[in-house]
Amino acid sequence: MSFGGIPAPGKPVSFPHKHFHGCLENLFYDGVDIIDLAKRQDPQMIVMGNVSFSCSQPQSVPVTFLSPRSYLALPGSFGEDEISATFQFRTWNKAGLLLFTELQLVSGGLLLFLNDGKLKLHLYHPGKLPSDITAGVGLNDGQWHSVSLSAKRNYLSVVVDGQVASASPSQGPEQIYSGGIFYFGGCPDSSFGSKCKSPLGGFQGCMRLISIRHEVVDLISLQPGALGNFSDLQIDSCGITDRCLPNYCEHGGECSQSWDTFHCNCANTGYRGATCHNSIYEQSCEAYKHKGNTSGFYYIDADGSGPLEPFLLYCNMTETAWTIIQHNGSDVTRVRNTNPENPYTGFFEYVASMEQLQATINRAEHCEQELTYYCKKSRLVSKEDGAPLSWWVGRTNETQTYWGGSLPDPQKCTCGLEGNCVDSQYYCNCDADRNEWTNDTGFLSYKEHLPVTRIVITDTGRPHSEAAYKLGPLLCRGDKLFWNSASFNTEASYLHFPTFHGELSADVSFFFKTTASSGVFLENLGITDFIRIELRSPAVVTFSFDVGNGPFEISVQSPTHFSDNQWHHVRVERNMKEASVRVDQLSPKTQPAPADGHVLLQLNSQLFVGGTATRQRGFLGCIRSLQLNGEALDLEERARVTPGVEPGCRGHCSSYGRLCHHGGMCMEKPSGFSCDCTSSAYAGPFCSDEISAYFGSGSSVIYNFQENYSLSKNSSSHAASFHGDTRLSRETIKFSFRTTRTPSLLLYLSSFYKEYLSVILAKNGSLQIRYKLNRYQEPDVVNFDFKNMADGQLHHVKINREEAVVFVEIDESMRRQVHLASGTELSAVRSLVLGRIIEHSDVDQETALAGAQGFLGCLSAVQVSHVAPLKAALQPSRPAPITVSGHVTESSCVAQAGTDATSRERTHSFADHSGTRDDREPLTKTIKSDSAVIGGLIAVVIFILLCIAAIAVRIYQQKRLYKRNEAKRSENVDNAEAVLKSELNIQNPVNENQKEYFF
Repeated sequence: MSFGGIPAPGKPVSFPHKHFHGCLENLFYDGVDIIDLAKRQDPQMIVMGNVSFSCSQPQSVPVTFLSPRSYLALPGSFGEDEISATFQFRTWNKAGLLLFTELQLVSGGLLLFLNDGKLKLHLYHPGKLPSDITAGVGLNDGQWHSVSLSAKRNYLSVVVDGQVASASPSQGPEQIYSGGIFYFGGCPDSSFGSKCKSPLGGFQGCMRLISIRHEVVDLISLQPGALGNFSDLQIDSCGITDRCLPNYCEHGGECSQSWDTFHCNCANTGYRGATCHNSIYEQSCEAYKHKGNTSGFYYIDADGSGPLEPFLLYCNMTETAWTIIQHNGSDVTRVRNTNPENPYTGFFEYVASMEQLQATINRAEHCEQELTYYCKKSRLVSKEDGAPLSWWVGRTNETQTYWGGSLPDPQKCTCGLEGNCVDSQYYCNCDADRNEWTNDTGFLSYKEHLPVTRIVITDTGRPHSEAAYKLGPLLCRGDKLFWNSASFNTEASYLHFPTFHGELSADVSFFFKTTASSGVFLENLGITDFIRIELRSPAVVTFSFDVGNGPFEISVQSPTHFSDNQWHHVRVERNMKEASVRVDQLSPKTQPAPADGHVLLQLNSQLFVGGTATRQRGFLGCIRSLQLNGEALDLEERARVTPGVEPGCRGHCSSYGRLCHHGGMCMEKPSGFSCDCTSSAYAGPFCSDEISAYFGSGSSVIYNFQENYSLSKNSSSHAASFHGDTRLSRETIKFSFRTTRTPSLLLYLSSFYKEYLSVILAKNGSLQIRYKLNRYQEPDVVNFDFKNMADGQLHHVKINREEAVVFVEIDESMRRQVHLASGTELSAVRSLVLGRIIEHSDVDQETALAGAQGFLGCLSAVQVSHVAPLKAALQPSRPAPITVSGHVTESSCVAQAGTDATSRERTHSFADHSGTRDDREPLTKTIKSDSAVIGGLIAVVIFILLCIAAIAVRIYQQKRLYKRNEAKRSENVDNAEAVLKSELNIQNPVNENQKEYFF
């Protein structure tokens, strides 16, 4: 142990701070007088440097200004032509009065105060502009700072820590005379008749070595009241407290303080809260998904409020959420000229630390990583002694010799597990040692070994021997802790866990759902300390705790009941600054911590979940994803062995079903839910991905409900179930479109009885909806001519018919309701057409003209009741009676046309296809278009036949490759990936499947 500085002789220890310079008195350790031992040159003591056993420096008497009401009034001299004072101060506050003295004759004053950590000297007097001097910066750092000020004639100066700042107030009085009394630290109450001013409040901190007019003030004399006057002072000690030592700001938060509290600046830390304890990011892609987020890059904080920092990764939101973590070795790497004495080692560096990766993997339901080993006369295992010649290493830093599968089976590859290796004598393709390119590819899915951190290759030193490898990103699916839950079936049931340790900071978060009006979620007791979270009443969640200062309660009250059998999220936090509780998106409630007193939460009993130690007021319902300080408790594992508690919880759709949009159906899963988009015109995990198509000239999409009406009566098909009734009295139609061509046919619904519904753009660009519900009458026409709808902008159309009443909405702004005169029912629906009408139809002239022209542009999210024709044509999930003619490609109607060729192809600028056809020759153009369609169909058939022939040739080549034992390939190519692709695409018989990594 050393005092005053380190290192001691023989102990090379570095220390970042300077050695102590000053006096130490009364230095004792375990009752031993250290200074006395040093004086007597005790052999246990080593004295280094210039140390004397007397304090030559004069002792200073500090005074402490304890509150904003504190002040010290010291007498000066009246009428002096010079004002001067010096002193030292220290404080944590940014603002406060240091000194005020009144000026004689001119009714002015001289103020010295702190403002934003800077020292300001302010001279004022009536009728004149004030004079100011600013000096110093960051003077509220808790250190001693010296100040000297002087005012004589019209010259002001102030010296702060040896730095001089001065000013000559040209507008000031020609002569300054002192007013007699100097007020330090603040002003007395106005009832004392003082003219002292304190614009920024009183000073809180310490002062010492005060001198007035070069005479040192004996502050000890203040105690009997023999000198000056004061209020709320502590004399002969500096009572300032460093509240940032120790630093209670977590995760790199910057600590600052005032006199009575500390503050944490959490900017750029990724955390928030009074002590930067609570992460602003979710713990997994699964959590992001169930907040309604779509695929993209997200920051993940796998341990929540724990010590691990957040990191950026990609979340692919499919039916389940996939986490994708990249590394630096995603390209094919070629290896030559290695042997066991000179091995090659390839290292993989990930975008996250190994601790972050481990936390992410531990949360996931499943993880995998594809590893491909390309080989030409390069073995994985030695034929002679079975020793590994190549291997990989995972996060356990152990050598692994398996190359695929979920269980570690040493020296086996995927082909060995599946029994389809090129040589049945071996468990890996590469062990056949052939002079041709082949590979061993497999998904490594044993979580405890992932991710792959390096690969070692030793068998490429023989003639014609060569290898290459490629490692895919780490892929993890789901979050088993997010859905980890337990159902509490009786009030006496509970789960118990080890004592919760959250002495300085603690946070608890969980989901719950219940139909009960009250119950305790969680309780942990100490001798006197405790924490408890409970549903106090149907609409109140309460957090109760005691850390030695007496019990406190914080409650959040909801305008609606929490006992609605839907999931609600609770988060409570208690730290050195405050306690808080938040439920769902309601405003959080906080309770400031006492300024002083007992601050450690000391618990010693078991942690009870879903009940209490007394088995009273237990919780009835479900608790899910319970986490304490970022660590999840396995509720399901404990519930399996606890009477009255069941693992898991059913009924997620009641809370999360709102995430399924556009008619998607919420489907329950054991862990979570999924959205069934079968009856929706949208796709994606939440049925929110719009399906759009670009229609070229003369193209069409036809959905045939019934090939023959007479067959529908006995049909049980999906189409017949909707249209089997001979009379259709209602339908709902939604779609969006964008075009610049008129006339255009947007949608045509036909009947076997020459009844129909058509939605067209007339020649003037107006939108017309034509209902003909009686073959013997003219169609009803709903005309929207308020603007030209063929303006290249995206427009939205909704049509809802109930018998003869039709409600139409355009662009969510124009609405109209009409009554049809032609009838109330559409009989025997035959087909739905988007684009050009190919078959002859008995329709009105305007519909016929638009049908002959078809549609040129983009259609999106087309839905007629439960039928989504674009989705059936572009993303079929099952066989559908759909026919596509002409150029119809998946596109995006939302994006505007881009400036480059790629974006123009993707978004299909309508400016390139604008123009209006001559309507004087509709039939001739129809015949020409029919010929073009027939020619196009013949071309498509020929193309398909050529593709089938090419595939047959490819299969034949691959079968021949299975039987060949040698192949000659070029070896002098610089680009390894190009060589491997060119060779393996022809030769590789093992795995031709394309892998998709969701980018």
